Amino acid sequence: MFSGGRAAGGRGAHRNLCGVKPATRIILIGAPVAVAVSMILGVGSEDEIPLADRPREAQNTTAPVQNPLKSGSASERRALEARIDKMPAGLAAPAKKEIAARLVSTAEHSTLNWRGQYDAIEDLGDGNGYTAGTIGFCSGTNDMLQLVEAYTADHPDNGLARYLPALREVDGTDSHEGLDPGFTDAWVAEAGKPAFRAAQDAARDRIYFDPAVRLAKMDGLGTLGQFIYYDAMLLHGPGLEPDGFYGIRQAAMKKARTAAEGGVEKTYLNAFLDESRSAMRSRTGTAQRDTSRIDTAQRVFLRNGNMGLAAPLEWRMYGETFRIPAS
Repeated sequence: MFSGGRAAGGRGAHRNLCGVKPATRIILIGAPVAVAVSMILGVGSEDEIPLADRPREAQNTTAPVQNPLKSGSASERRALEARIDKMPAGLAAPAKKEIAARLVSTAEHSTLNWRGQYDAIEDLGDGNGYTAGTIGFCSGTNDMLQLVEAYTADHPDNGLARYLPALREVDGTDSHEGLDPGFTDAWVAEAGKPAFRAAQDAARDRIYFDPAVRLAKMDGLGTLGQFIYYDAMLLHGPGLEPDGFYGIRQAAMKKARTAAEGGVEKTYLNAFLDESRSAMRSRTGTAQRDTSRIDTAQRVFLRNGNMGLAAPLEWRMYGETFRIPAS
């Protein structure tokens, strides 16, 4: 998704996500999130996973799918799922989810107005092709393809459907072949439709928000911790590699116990943020590795003990101050 701290023309002065997602996320995005979360949390069989979330045959042969968590027996997974369902909504509560969207939008678009970004699309020169929409779906990192596939399944005559063959071909690259010159105009036009805006929200939740929040709850994390997981899932991609979300989580767990394991939540979250920041700073070939979203936002909330992510909130992103007043 958007590459960190990049100064860009147009609606947002900064972009932060696409550029730091490892390219290998294309291999893992279907399997770790859909299959592993299904296995770990007991949310259904592989047949119940949406078609857009299933890895293609070529993906299955490229990298083995490994379980990033302790799966346990089927009955244990069902019991865990039941416990999670009984937990407070946390970041999934409408007011908190709105805060999360606004926080992410400051990192991606340098604005609190996340709803004004559905039609955003540009190539940031970060190696991930076109970056578009509220959370920065990328033509090179598979999530844009998932979005358009799912949207087309429900709305076959949409203006982006004819670009699906090209999106499949450029997936994993920065190429525009088959997309230019009309894809950007088609995206903007489609973003004017409520159905496509809803499809962006649904893809965001299915690929990133819901798995991150449920896993954070499993780890005993409150609302702030759930947001930290969600933002990291967006930033690093739901991959098993060391600089993917699950690799970062695994590294943090080696340094501190999660709250569910009897550890101190703040200690664990600091360890997680350390690993996330290190992954951002260590990537080669990524010119923009600004860590504001950690250093002057999430770490500030954590240091202040705002574990409930309660407004009022004030943070800095790329040197600019943002505020969410108390409701």
